[in-house]
Amino acid sequence: MGAQHEDQEHGIEPMRSSLTADRARQMTAHLREAMDDVGRSVAVLAARVRQAHAARVWIPLGHRSWASYCTAEFGISRAQAYRLLDVARSLTAIHGAVTAHAEGSRTRDTGPAAAAALDYGLSQRALIAVASRADDVSELITRRLATLAHSGLKAIDAATVRAVVRQAVRDARTAQPPPPADPPTTPTMAALRAATADLYASAHAIGELMLEVAPAYLSDTEAADVLALLCEQIGEPLEHGLAARRYAISGDPRALHGTVL
Repeated sequence: MGAQHEDQEHGIEPMRSSLTADRARQMTAHLREAMDDVGRSVAVLAARVRQAHAARVWIPLGHRSWASYCTAEFGISRAQAYRLLDVARSLTAIHGAVTAHAEGSRTRDTGPAAAAALDYGLSQRALIAVASRADDVSELITRRLATLAHSGLKAIDAATVRAVVRQAVRDARTAQPPPPADPPTTPTMAALRAATADLYASAHAIGELMLEVAPAYLSDTEAADVLALLCEQIGEPLEHGLAARRYAISGDPRALHGTVL
């Protein structure tokens, strides 16, 4: 009964008892195929966004900018238009690191980059989150693939490439910001910088929570409708929650200026 109630609460019809194991396996295979299609579609979308932006496709169509072109042609907001560019930039950096390794290593013949190119198993949200750290992700991938290549493995297959890429993205998303190039000269300044770093880390954690409820594809206005109750429940002003969400999406501390900071 517990599972049935849980399905009903989520608007899902309870499973009929007549479902056979073969039918269940078939449905699972179809679901897996659909999930794989989503991953590939993110990569295809990123490639086409990159191509269209590089060609400045909006100019011959009479639009003022990339953002106005996306709004007129696809009905998406300015913020969503630039998030598409973030997705494209992140995936370009990732694919560049993988391709460079494949061309310069013993994996050239097997070509795992070609097999993995359209599906690293990354969501748009993950790619947006590391857009400002694409160079860091690329460097992690390059270093880790090189380490594997020198570890005695005869070949690095597509599954291994995907695993390396996904872990590099996870590590970049959770990494703490680098320490300042010039260490503070006074204890007061050191304490202030440490407090600021803690505040950024806390804001990023709150932003990740906000993204669980209001995914990155929602505009600020749409997200505000979804997050109002959550912010009230955790005692966080809505404008702070929205700023933290923008920070988690972009990685840019300026998203917090005027609100959290």
